[in-house]
Amino acid sequence: MLGEKIQSLWSGYGVIRRAQLHFNGAGKGRARSKVVVKHIDISSARTNPRGWLSETSHQRKVRSYQVEKKFYECFSQDCDEKCQVPELVAAHQLENASGWLIILQDLDSLGFGIRKSNVNQWDIFTCLKWLANFHATFLGRSAHGLWPVGTYWHLGTRPDEFSAMPSGTLKQYAKAIDQRLNSATFQTLIHGDAKIANFCFSEKIPDQVAAVDFQYVGRGCGMKDVAYLISSCLSDREASERQDELLDFYFQQLDFALVTRAVKLDFSKIEREWRGLYPFAWADFCRFLSGWSPGHWKLNQYSDQITTAALNQIK
Repeated sequence: MLGEKIQSLWSGYGVIRRAQLHFNGAGKGRARSKVVVKHIDISSARTNPRGWLSETSHQRKVRSYQVEKKFYECFSQDCDEKCQVPELVAAHQLENASGWLIILQDLDSLGFGIRKSNVNQWDIFTCLKWLANFHATFLGRSAHGLWPVGTYWHLGTRPDEFSAMPSGTLKQYAKAIDQRLNSATFQTLIHGDAKIANFCFSEKIPDQVAAVDFQYVGRGCGMKDVAYLISSCLSDREASERQDELLDFYFQQLDFALVTRAVKLDFSKIEREWRGLYPFAWADFCRFLSGWSPGHWKLNQYSDQITTAALNQIK
């Protein structure tokens, strides 16, 4: 039985609704299950809210839903309560047709019913803790069936936005920045769209969050997720003032997560490499924004400064 609409999918590619499954012959207390149904219609290309429309864009969207289905089918079961994700109930896909379905456990029923747009320090720390545990879980793992390079703004999937970039140093060195990130020794699975809106908070378990929306999960340096999370919820002044504090906390959590998972890698080498790539993760995202939405509020004094720092290293 379908329930309330949660939201429409980006660019009108479908809708997410709550629902209740009824099982015939189930025992008492097991006859119903609260789920979230993601209905995806890929029958035709849609206009992007910011005006982007191309076959490249459409095929990227189609691929993103295939990736999300693959993640839930083959990877999500490795995520424990420290990097909570919804369990897959069922998925159905018809090639070249509308009506794709991904049916997931309703996180609200597990106590993760709070969504936030304004966050405090503890909220950000909790999301960074989730990222650290997610990255530790998949460090060095294959991304078979997922994006070879994670994030929705990856240069290889954004030729239209790259063409629209103004001429300048960032455009000149965009491929070098991309290569620096992709050639990192230590690679993991990254969420790829780790904005604050994709985290579900809990009153009962205040030190944990759950995450949703895995359309752009793939291989990468963990700093891409960290930089994007910070960009989604802090002003340029806050991001600048709290940069070292937030990175220190993330790496503390990553160290602990690797130890508890008995990952036998030299943590000092991981931290040294990834800290050095933090400016490049910002520069990579700013490259996308400068072509996609050149007046975006995230293109601010802090992002300009940290992008310049990356470019100076490249040059």
